[in-house]
Amino acid sequence: MWKKHFDLLMAFARASNLGFGGGPAVVPLIQKEAVDRYEWMTCEEFADALAVGNSLPGPIATKLASYIGYKVAGWTGALLALIGTILPTLLITVFLGDIIMKYANTPAVSAMLQAVRPVVVVLIAQSAYDLGKKAFPSKSTWVIGTVALATMYLLNIHPGVLILIAIIFGYAVYGKGSKGQKE
Repeated sequence: MWKKHFDLLMAFARASNLGFGGGPAVVPLIQKEAVDRYEWMTCEEFADALAVGNSLPGPIATKLASYIGYKVAGWTGALLALIGTILPTLLITVFLGDIIMKYANTPAVSAMLQAVRPVVVVLIAQSAYDLGKKAFPSKSTWVIGTVALATMYLLNIHPGVLILIAIIFGYAVYGKGSKGQKE
């Protein structure tokens, strides 16, 4: 039992500390840990957790940590996954904040970040591709995705509003008692 707890703590500490670029950059790292390495969930379950997490306020890393931790080991697992996500960054910021700020604009740090950015984009693209394979199983989901993309860019509608519309639409069309509901 304690192995699960330790694994949760370490998995989220690894993902959190290697997630350069914030929330979107940490998602593929969490996916690698939760789906591939520890097999706590399937790719479909991760996609669902990510979709629900993105519809809620707050940082995606902490929402995924809470959900996955709870799924794996209850409330203790949720707490340890959160600690793994938050504590290392908090400690680095508190104890090394002055040093980080002092050297943030140096050529060496700028060069390192310049090399990391493309890797982060590739990780996000790979994660999007993996999740996209599961998110677009039918023509209707492609239509929903295309309409959402067009609406977001052409009408400049906030992505959060699109998520709420999709939730309502999904319930109305595929929800309880509808023909499209999975059993």
